[in-house]
Amino acid sequence: MVKVRQPYNAGSWYAGSREVLLKQLEEECFLHPLGPGKTARQAEPRPGKILGLLSPHAGYMYSGPVAAHGYYALASNGRPEVVVVLGPNHYGRGSAVAIMVDGVWRTPLGDVSINSDVAKAIQKASSYIDVDDSAHAYEHSIELQLPFLQCVLGEGFTFIPICVMLQDLEVSRDIGEAVAEGLKGLKGLIIASTDLTHYEPQTSAERKDSTVLKAVEKLDEALLFRTVEEFSVSMCGVGPTASMIVAAKRLGASEAEILKYATSGDITGDRSAVVGYASVAAYKD
Repeated sequence: MVKVRQPYNAGSWYAGSREVLLKQLEEECFLHPLGPGKTARQAEPRPGKILGLLSPHAGYMYSGPVAAHGYYALASNGRPEVVVVLGPNHYGRGSAVAIMVDGVWRTPLGDVSINSDVAKAIQKASSYIDVDDSAHAYEHSIELQLPFLQCVLGEGFTFIPICVMLQDLEVSRDIGEAVAEGLKGLKGLIIASTDLTHYEPQTSAERKDSTVLKAVEKLDEALLFRTVEEFSVSMCGVGPTASMIVAAKRLGASEAEILKYATSGDITGDRSAVVGYASVAAYKD
């Protein structure tokens, strides 16, 4: 029997039925005033090959328009065979770095299969990644990327979820190198799921997040960690972001582009305590 990871956050963080979710993705994300302004089907070709994305993971009503920018760029950039999604562990469950190596993840749009061969290769190449399903049971950071991927890529792609609780530079580099090793020779994409500053005034969030995004834009994982520490940035996925940078560089990425930045305050109008969101693409010429 195939193992099924159920869509625990459907109906709360995003719409719980297929029809409503497709409408939400189109109208409240892609066509939102802070979104790309076009649907994924209308995406225009862009130069370079996207190897990595930074994407936010709040409820779609808050971060969906920003996330849509990354997936809009991906829509016209060729179809990856396998997508690795790295997300922070918000709930403290399971191993310090946890990968699932078999089964499917279900969303209202259907099932996405885990690429067992690549997942096992990544786990084998790492000194820190454990095979552990329990860390993934309720975690939203990875789950929230899947409907966007299904909307843009349709059926047929496989993916690998890696849930990261232990976030430091050494571990992040290990994970990134292992991901690159597993994806070697394949058409792969690495997604780092993260939000930026949490619950600070808009001006403070924008100031801190701009320093973080400069480090990401430089594809400098060490500078990213130094920046987060120096400026006390409450970024939940610094480790996954650093791992994405390492893996993307190993696979040939040489540039990054900030596609969109906004805060929850730009959505709600309440700028007293906001969360920062960004979409960033790492690509090779």
